[in-house]
Amino acid sequence: MTPTPSGPAVPTADDPVPDARLCGDLPFASPTEAAALVPETATLLVSGFGGVGYPKLVPEALAAGDDRELTVVSGGGVGDEIDRALVESGDMARRYPFVPNETAREAANDGRIAFHDRHISRLADEVRFGGLRAGTRGEAVAVVEAVAVGPDWIVPSTSIGHTPAYVGAADRLIVEVNRAQPLALARVHDVHVRAAPPNREPIPLADPLGETGGPTVRFDPDALAAVVETDRPDDPYEFRAVSDTDEAIAANLGAFLEAELDRNPLLEDAVNIQFGVGSLGNALMGALADVEFGDRDVAYVGEVVQDGLLDMLDAGDLRGASATSLALSSEGQHRLFADVERYAEDVVLRPADVSNAPELIDRFGVVGVNSAVEVDLYGNANATHVRGTRVVNGIGGGGDFARNCRLGVVALPSTAVGGDVSRIVPLTPHVDHTEHDASVVVTEHGVADLRGLSPRERAAELVAVADPSFRDDLSAYRTRAAETGGNTPHDLPSAFSWHSTDT
Repeated sequence: MTPTPSGPAVPTADDPVPDARLCGDLPFASPTEAAALVPETATLLVSGFGGVGYPKLVPEALAAGDDRELTVVSGGGVGDEIDRALVESGDMARRYPFVPNETAREAANDGRIAFHDRHISRLADEVRFGGLRAGTRGEAVAVVEAVAVGPDWIVPSTSIGHTPAYVGAADRLIVEVNRAQPLALARVHDVHVRAAPPNREPIPLADPLGETGGPTVRFDPDALAAVVETDRPDDPYEFRAVSDTDEAIAANLGAFLEAELDRNPLLEDAVNIQFGVGSLGNALMGALADVEFGDRDVAYVGEVVQDGLLDMLDAGDLRGASATSLALSSEGQHRLFADVERYAEDVVLRPADVSNAPELIDRFGVVGVNSAVEVDLYGNANATHVRGTRVVNGIGGGGDFARNCRLGVVALPSTAVGGDVSRIVPLTPHVDHTEHDASVVVTEHGVADLRGLSPRERAAELVAVADPSFRDDLSAYRTRAAETGGNTPHDLPSAFSWHSTDT
């Protein structure tokens, strides 16, 4: 570690683990005292991504205190202390960029909070340079979780997300130091802060598992307003049990990838792959274990490390993983925390504007595998809204990878609501990923390879992977739509009837 004028040694890439959690002369405060530093109208910039690494005590104190009108901006999904307590207390007026639970979703759909969805890769710059100007109000206060803090630095905890950008943009900073997270997490962090355009240089990574710097997020010492100590662990990610449908989708994906290895020169030497966040993504990682990759290097290049990746690392099926968050179950957290030193050899966490940077997704030829609420017959994917109107989460980083990866896969079950609703539809009323982004759609019924196909040809391929109980209706729709003509034919009254609450 290198000594600084402020006194305590600052963790570096060569010596990343801090000597202590609390270094130097710090402004300690209780959660209530720290919450009192947040103005009545403010933009609250919180750490957290994938439901981990977020502040817990200060948001709870805000919800229990005086009435406020807060714009809350996180990196991704965070916990109930933010997205339930602050919603129920009425203190959250506006939210970016994710609504991870039913309380926040209902408030967004009812109009009680103003929710605006954003691409993850852009959000850091939007906060830094005023891209959210219409929604950010009052003083910007960053409240972030760390495993260690010094007078002008922190080491993040179980996620990095957009913490560097938020800390840098804040008028004042509140840090929760969490003793429930091991100090050795510093070994997995690689913090690279990008310069402002037009002087922004390429991200200095020639290898998806390379490193660019040390584990610390630096800040102006004058901004540090309070340090709060806590020992509350993250609320671990809960993966649902793997279903027969999940296993069938995974088998179809694995077969497709194995065939693709023989025909796609992109995958000749290495396979860099990304999976979306959640139970299906975690289950799909198991498909890789059965794929014969030969002597190719296989790495995960995405957003979150989930339990399935730990299984692959332990089995030797994966060279390593680059992400921004450790979105693990309780068992997965225990595995990683008990052996951080070993996992740190193969796992690296980066700021989300680096992990999701279009230039790196393109540079490393990433194969992106994400899910959706539904896909229409021409390949447009709706990832966020039921019946086109009711938000269920947020786009997250799915758009970053769908738009910039070299091979984009949408994997989803063919039905919802116990088989009563088809997830292959004539026309989706909400589009997150356009037909220009999706190359392949995988369901439990097969693989629709859409590359190079006209819209009419795409429709035929997608009908074939729909649930058998809906194929006749989808085929009949194709016939009616074709009678209207057009390169992308539609029978609009019939198309929208698929989304009516009366059907």
